[in-house]
Amino acid sequence: MSDNGLFEKVYNPDVLSCLANLSNDEVFTPPEIVNQMLDMLPQELFKNPDTKFLDPACKTGVFLREIAKRLIKGLERQMPDLQQRVDHIFKNQLYGIAITELTSLLSRRGVYCSKYANSDFAVTKFDTADGNIRYKRIPHTWKDGRCIYCGANKEQYDRGDELETHAYEFIHTLNAEEIFNMKFDVIISNPPYQLSDGGAQASAKPIYQRFIRQAKKLKPRYLTMIIPARWMTGGKGLDDFRDEMIHDRHITKLYDFADSSDCFNGVEIKGGVCYFLWDKSKESECEIYRQDANGVIYSKRYLAEEGDDIFIRYPQLVSIKNKVSAFKEKSFEDIVSSRKPYGLASDFFVNPAKFKLPPISDEPIKGGYSILGLAGLRRIKKYIPQNYPLPKKDGIDKYKLFISNSYGCGEIGEGPATPGELCTETFLEIGGWDNKTQAENALSYLKTKFFRCLVGIRKQTQHATKNVYHYVPMQDFSKAWTDEELYKKYNLTQEEIDFIESMIKPME
Repeated sequence: MSDNGLFEKVYNPDVLSCLANLSNDEVFTPPEIVNQMLDMLPQELFKNPDTKFLDPACKTGVFLREIAKRLIKGLERQMPDLQQRVDHIFKNQLYGIAITELTSLLSRRGVYCSKYANSDFAVTKFDTADGNIRYKRIPHTWKDGRCIYCGANKEQYDRGDELETHAYEFIHTLNAEEIFNMKFDVIISNPPYQLSDGGAQASAKPIYQRFIRQAKKLKPRYLTMIIPARWMTGGKGLDDFRDEMIHDRHITKLYDFADSSDCFNGVEIKGGVCYFLWDKSKESECEIYRQDANGVIYSKRYLAEEGDDIFIRYPQLVSIKNKVSAFKEKSFEDIVSSRKPYGLASDFFVNPAKFKLPPISDEPIKGGYSILGLAGLRRIKKYIPQNYPLPKKDGIDKYKLFISNSYGCGEIGEGPATPGELCTETFLEIGGWDNKTQAENALSYLKTKFFRCLVGIRKQTQHATKNVYHYVPMQDFSKAWTDEELYKKYNLTQEEIDFIESMIKPME
């Protein structure tokens, strides 16, 4: 490779682009994504010397820097003198709240060209070191071991002065409007996404919704943030927030990315990411741009139709779902178990004594039951006698299907489970039927692309609970089912069939 070719491939002149390509707990926003978000705003804002912008979660200062570029150009006619223009913009139009002391220095360096705003090296010299990008160390307010503002776990985040507390100023107050004592026209940010909640296996709770709610309380003219898309189906701490978002008619634009790396290079965020525009003065259908491996799909519609409790990301799925719903059939969800079908935890095989239950056997027991579970990543069976004190016994003498709750429709057991076969909470139970033929016919239905397409409406992550089957209609399991029969039954168009065929891989 020539020197020029090497230079073109590895050289990145923008330090904030470089930072955005780093793997870090804090996801930095690339300048190109920032500008795509700014493009959603009325561009007249950047020609008005009175427009005020706030980033309440500064990491690198990239939002304020890119806004400054537009203002410098937009105000050129009104303020021909460059230094006068720059001084006015930085002192009267751009404001930020850093999330840590380090990011406050980084943000000032990116915006003012000096980590101290009163330095001789700053492009605009302020009277204070902070300028308009402030950082204030805020304590959590503990009650019953949790912060009343963000829900942080006291054992993890009650720290000394030498460590960051991650008590973000913007959401640790009831009066955020008093931070700068002014009204903002635009609030724009990439807020922190989650905080560890002290649970098992690096469990964390979302926090970005708190920034959005706080921003709305300030009543800006426009609000835009880039956040994980998992709120679209709710889940851990997000059900109320999802309901607020999908019924908020002020959200006029939504860009939805199935793959987070389309926005953040090399960063995997389960369920993808999105950014949106909230317009205080406008209520309308939302312009939705859905991007995945097949390209971009545009639609204009409300985020939720009447009766829906989630946002359906593809317009084709809305059409298919509506056709299926018109039949008014029972939901397949009704025959899917909740967690722990038999009351047995996923680590039951490892240590039954932990759950105050007798030992279990590695060998079959005559007249006993078998239990399907995991040891490490391997499926194994253990055995118990019939008189074993199971926490639950419903369905024990029926034919059923066991399906992994980590992969939804992607992982089905070897075939129908017979009477006397049980499972740990690694699996959900589907059924039970009185004969094996019904279970086999139900299995043929689960393997169709039609079935898995409807599951995908509510399933945004690997983990799947029974409610992901809500939009799947029940069928008559006295017969087997094929996609062709289902497409015909529900009067799907060729376009809808092609969508399903392109989106869903065949199942072996």
